[in-house]
Amino acid sequence: MDQLTILFVIFLATIFSVPVGRRIGLPSPVLMTLFGAAMALLPQVPNPNIEPDLILPLVLPPLLFAAARRTHWRQFRASWRTVLLLAVLLVLVTTAAVAGVFHLLNPGLPIGAAVLLGALISPPDPVAATAVAGDLSLPRRLINTLETEGLFNDVTAVVIYVDAVGSVVSHHFSAAGALGELALSAAIALAVGLGLGWFSIRAMGVLGDATLQVGLSLLIPYAVYEVADRLHGSGVLAVLVYGLYLSDKVDADDVAYRLVGTAFWDIVELLVTGFAFGLIGQELYVVVKEVGDAWSSLLGDALAVLAVVVLTRLLWLLPAAWLANRLTRRRDTGDKPVSWRETVVMWWAGMRGVVTVALALAIPLTVNGGAAFPGRDEILFTAFAVVLFTLVVQGLTLPVLTRLLKVGADDQAQREAERRLWYRVAKAELRQLNEAAEAGDVPEDLYERLSSRRAGRLAQAFPDAVDEELRTHVSQRFGEAKLLHRLDQEMIAAGRRELQAARSEPGIDPELVDRVMRRLDLRSERH
Repeated sequence: MDQLTILFVIFLATIFSVPVGRRIGLPSPVLMTLFGAAMALLPQVPNPNIEPDLILPLVLPPLLFAAARRTHWRQFRASWRTVLLLAVLLVLVTTAAVAGVFHLLNPGLPIGAAVLLGALISPPDPVAATAVAGDLSLPRRLINTLETEGLFNDVTAVVIYVDAVGSVVSHHFSAAGALGELALSAAIALAVGLGLGWFSIRAMGVLGDATLQVGLSLLIPYAVYEVADRLHGSGVLAVLVYGLYLSDKVDADDVAYRLVGTAFWDIVELLVTGFAFGLIGQELYVVVKEVGDAWSSLLGDALAVLAVVVLTRLLWLLPAAWLANRLTRRRDTGDKPVSWRETVVMWWAGMRGVVTVALALAIPLTVNGGAAFPGRDEILFTAFAVVLFTLVVQGLTLPVLTRLLKVGADDQAQREAERRLWYRVAKAELRQLNEAAEAGDVPEDLYERLSSRRAGRLAQAFPDAVDEELRTHVSQRFGEAKLLHRLDQEMIAAGRRELQAARSEPGIDPELVDRVMRRLDLRSERH
């Protein structure tokens, strides 16, 4: 089986893992990890032929950009405590704890190798957090916290990792230099993300066509990551800044780009996520195979490090959640404080994945002078043991834990929030209509029809805000509207069938038929 066939099989399995995961109540990333490991057991399947240095640049840019599209920079500004407590301090604490225990167990290895291991397994994976949280019905603020942590913690971890690798290779380490590089890396990433974001907005305005704009949106995140990385900045942070900038600056009236882009990025995120976790499953088997019979002697150290990783996260999150609840005033977000049950779910959702695997595989084989990199096999085996447990064991049991603790999304609150948004939309539409009427641009009969329709939406969203007569009138009109919608959809469907028949007729341009069909589809969506 060649590499192209393997890629096709992984993509196909990714598509079916979503409905299968929903049916059995398991996140699709966990299923894809198990599927990748099962594929690696087959003798017909060769080892993955991907350079370790290419894993992060291939996988992270599109997934980070897709996650950033769903949020806003103000959400991160409001979550600065989360970024500080989880994405920076927890990474530092976990790195120090893991390094201390691993060095105690392996005193013959340089301290830099222990710090390296701590850095590469300290950050919960942004891809795993986003994918798993999306498959579970978790409270929105909990998903936001997991996504915020996952998107920012790699900035800290990668800088520590690079400095630790350098210290082992060159036999020199500077803590002050590491802090300086962290600050410089963030500054470069900010400049690159904002600069290329500004360029993208201008370029999309020049392109005009939604297809071309979405194509550009696929390429630029890779360029952002690569440029920042070559300038010794954080590619992860640069892509995140770029995505947040674009989500804030894209024209609200660009309907075509939004419709095409949303569908396109949903597909990209699905396939790339499946590929990433399938690759993790295959690499897990490869590492165990390379270690060979030595795995039994390495298992004890790996379990000790795993215990440190899991317990450190719990012991940090409990007081951190208490502190965050004390510091955060409720009027900042309108949300109630995070409960201990949600904190436990957040603890168990700290899965390692793509970033840990890529960093582990990228460890050099030798140091200056040609000697073997000290402890490389031990570090690889320990890192993959942590990935295997946190991703598979925690991923398989996380749905059970959420059900036992009764942690779930508040559907009533979400519906209420959606109703309030529709209320704001209807009020804005009425204001615009009144301004046009005052300018004398709207005939009286047309004004009555439009204002009645918007008032009806307000009455549906907030019936207590209108009088009884209007509620009765809206109720009658709602029944008529449902009948009108059904008839309209049936008429549009008849039009689609006619276009489909015309497409096969001689002398009819299929592209012309497709263009009309697309407009008909858009009209159907609007209705």
